Amino acid sequence: MQYAENILETIGNTPLVKLNKLNKDLPCLVLAKYETFNPGNSVKDRMAVKMVEDAEADGRLKPGGTIIEGTSGNTGMGLALAAIVKGYKCIFVMSDKQSKEKMDILRAVGAEVVVCPTDVAPDDPRSYYSVAKRLSEETPNSWYVNQYDNLSNTKAHYESTGPEIWKQTGGKITHFVVGVGTGGTVSGIGKYLKEQNPDIKVWGIDTYGSVFKKYHETGIFDENEIYPYVTEGIGEDILPKNVNFDIIDGFEKVTDKDAAVYTQLLAKEEGMFLGNSAGAAIKGLLQLKEHFTKDDVVVVLFHDHGSRYVGKMFNNEWMKEMGYID
Repeated sequence: MQYAENILETIGNTPLVKLNKLNKDLPCLVLAKYETFNPGNSVKDRMAVKMVEDAEADGRLKPGGTIIEGTSGNTGMGLALAAIVKGYKCIFVMSDKQSKEKMDILRAVGAEVVVCPTDVAPDDPRSYYSVAKRLSEETPNSWYVNQYDNLSNTKAHYESTGPEIWKQTGGKITHFVVGVGTGGTVSGIGKYLKEQNPDIKVWGIDTYGSVFKKYHETGIFDENEIYPYVTEGIGEDILPKNVNFDIIDGFEKVTDKDAAVYTQLLAKEEGMFLGNSAGAAIKGLLQLKEHFTKDDVVVVLFHDHGSRYVGKMFNNEWMKEMGYID
């Protein structure tokens, strides 16, 4: 008989899927690392379990403890699955720009969800970073995950996602493209791939309202770059320790409108029902057209599932209100 001992054993070994329509103007082969096949429907399952296991190993997370984290939703889902299997409680802090579906899904798997305003500075006591930290100080026997600076995040992708991509492409990958938020995915995968072949180019997809692109190009943390944006899961107004800027060859910014429109197009043109950051990633990839040749093998990673965005990017009334479609 073939079966997994629990749901956590089904994480990883996600498929690589060829794009056929949206990439028709590109000369290269484009393959999607399709992370929604993880049980929590996102790439974040990998690092969530790794962070929990590392915290158990060194005593930061103790039996019967409470896991506390600020999340845009997907890391919370991965942590919640680990908590169910391993016997922990969860409190997740989210900003109010995240979709209602994400909040409802976390509550569905038994987590307590605290919602904070988006439009405040990271060090404001109302921000989701600050509230998560404060709750961890006030809650007995709790562990504050801090996915932004917790290097187990990067390690998870160095140990699993990177080797999978290398093996699945037979070592033929030439470019890796991915949206950057906490930085663990791009840094872990990028480090592994460049160790196999230093010529592989790693591109981060950023959003307008985020500091990454300018900081990477100038070394300046420019607060004028920071303003509220709609795109979920990528971009930051801080510099997480997981973002290894030395591994990233360049950043490409994508507008909120383009990210939303291309999220719909992935579903309608490729049959790929994916989240908002996938729309940003494929549009960023198309914007990078001049960097690719006919011999290149480009892998783009798609983070999460479209079910998290049914009330937003897949709702045409919402899209019209935002001015994204006529």
